[in-house]
Amino acid sequence: MPVDIAPFQARRARLLQTMQEAGGGVAIIPTAPERIRNRDTHHGYRFDSYFYYLTGFREPEAVLVLVAGDAPKSLLFCRSKDVEREIWDGFRFGPEAAREAFGFDEAHPIAELDAKLAELLANQPAIFHSMGYEPDWDRRVTDALNRVRAQARSGCHAPAQIRDVRSLLDEMRLVKDAAEVATMRRAADISAGAHRRAMAATRPGAFEYEVEAELLHEFRRHGSQAPAYGSIVAGGANACVLHYVDNQCRLQDGDLLLIDAGCELDGYASDITRTFPVNGRFSGPQKAVYELVLAAQAAAIAAIRPGIDWNTPHDAATRVLAQGYLDLGLLQGSLDGVLESGSYRQFYMHRTGHWLGLDVHDAGEYKLGGEWRLLAAGNMLTVEPGTYIRPADGVPEAFWNIGIRIEDDALVTPAGCDIITHAAPKSVADIEALMAEARRG
Repeated sequence: MPVDIAPFQARRARLLQTMQEAGGGVAIIPTAPERIRNRDTHHGYRFDSYFYYLTGFREPEAVLVLVAGDAPKSLLFCRSKDVEREIWDGFRFGPEAAREAFGFDEAHPIAELDAKLAELLANQPAIFHSMGYEPDWDRRVTDALNRVRAQARSGCHAPAQIRDVRSLLDEMRLVKDAAEVATMRRAADISAGAHRRAMAATRPGAFEYEVEAELLHEFRRHGSQAPAYGSIVAGGANACVLHYVDNQCRLQDGDLLLIDAGCELDGYASDITRTFPVNGRFSGPQKAVYELVLAAQAAAIAAIRPGIDWNTPHDAATRVLAQGYLDLGLLQGSLDGVLESGSYRQFYMHRTGHWLGLDVHDAGEYKLGGEWRLLAAGNMLTVEPGTYIRPADGVPEAFWNIGIRIEDDALVTPAGCDIITHAAPKSVADIEALMAEARRG
């Protein structure tokens, strides 16, 4: 499939400009290595998010080098064309075709990288690199620096500064461009369809993994390359385990099923959670807690707009939940007292969202200078309040083992936010109607 290289070229140009404004230098951004799963079998390959963000290039054994200065340029180092290896492993671009297809100024065989790095770093003021993330790359960059330093008596000097290239890219990645938003909308639609399929397929007596299979089928059927993360399919008490991934238990009549699952499409994650009754009908206590969580999510969504700080939606959701716990008899005291003491954390112990993008927990700081970051148009975040009620003294037994989370993906817009995962049903009426229709069918 032809690649629209314009967004990637624009991102490289923007990073080069930022580097130039910082005084110039050379950025080194490698893709992810292949990883052995067992013996001579590899895990399915997934490129590095930072590298892909700037290149659109999906092959392993590749490195992007950007040179900022009077004549800025982008160089790709990648595997050489090898027809014999392609018989075994499939198509590879090779440097010349990759340069043309992805819009680089130069492209070279990856085998030439170490020799050329010293040449590219000579007489540059700074290296932009992600020190500390990959020890092998730290050593490789240090070796290149030492080769430049060895030329000091010939008048050549090595970069005096090492800057964190990821911190620059994190700021860029926080604001999604039009191409990213379009891909994430497609991923959201695929994932919403998968949740609808899972609701329709769920029956008492089925196993969690059978429902997971419905999700995976729908992801792949619509072109997603993989799940964005390990799917959580948690029935009954398992829903009170935040990162439950076993997905092995049989679903029981009268229990709820919590599904936290999203696909990855062309590198970009979606992230949806829905909770619904295994038998298609909420019980009274289940409905009461579910509608409380839904109201908390609505309060958080209503708070999202440019200029408000990151924590405001969380505070809005927490306030609704805390009042609900008092109303349901789960906690005693006053709202201010429950919030101040943090006693609500017995039932709600996580944050209300996270950044979303190329990584499901995407790049970007949540605080700047010790203060919560202000939201901006183009940010993409999740909104996911929940309630998890484990058996405990003082907790009415009717609520035991109810675990509920409702999660959607929100694009911050100039006027507020756009929920891009709205196609996954989440009202009590819509969920029960979908499941009743599936049973009639």
